[in-house]
Amino acid sequence: MTATRAEVCVAACADLFGNDGEILASPMGLIPTLGARLARLTTAPDLLLSDGEATLLAGTPALGESAPAEGWLPYRQVFDVVAHGRRHVIMGANQIDRHGNQNISCIGPHEQPVRQLLGVRGAPGNTVNHRTSYWVPRHSKRVFVPAVDLVSGVGTDRDPGRFHDLHRVVTNLAVLDLTGPDGTLRLRSVHPGVTVEEVLAQTGFPLHTNGHTETRQPGERELALIRQLDPQARRDREVP
Repeated sequence: MTATRAEVCVAACADLFGNDGEILASPMGLIPTLGARLARLTTAPDLLLSDGEATLLAGTPALGESAPAEGWLPYRQVFDVVAHGRRHVIMGANQIDRHGNQNISCIGPHEQPVRQLLGVRGAPGNTVNHRTSYWVPRHSKRVFVPAVDLVSGVGTDRDPGRFHDLHRVVTNLAVLDLTGPDGTLRLRSVHPGVTVEEVLAQTGFPLHTNGHTETRQPGERELALIRQLDPQARRDREVP
């Protein structure tokens, strides 16, 4: 079986949870959700998955299906999980700079923004308390900017403390990490069919490329699981 670009992205998101153990996975978005469920079925069986509301799932259902409950996690208790660091969240980002500062609040000056977005929401607490990764379905200079308009998620240049753990950024083109000089973004891998030059052309700041590889393609069992988890192929609408 041949993997689509979307399926490569799902496997890359699954790999984010590889060594996490028994923690709460909080994937935001379709591709990260599939990635977390694939991880639970393969390399990370101890992951805790929720229904996005207040129920921990005993099973690993396909998109749109339900599963038996194995626990109750109301919203108020999520703050305890965040504070104790037993969580790995994959957030979105409207803007990310070279140090991993993230913006989901507004475009333009905070006093009079050009466009109002979600607001900072839980991003500050996430990025200073537990592991945080990002999913960007459209890698472009509009997202990867020299400086974010407002810091929602805290980057490596702001000395947030010992619990700060920015892990990786998965996009439709590549996987990035924060192991460049002074904690800056580095090209970890390019997806099959993507060139380094294409990634650099869509990034609004210099990107370190030393040591990059090609993103792995999911194996046959993983592909079968992805297609079982997403029988309507909604993943291909998010990443054509």
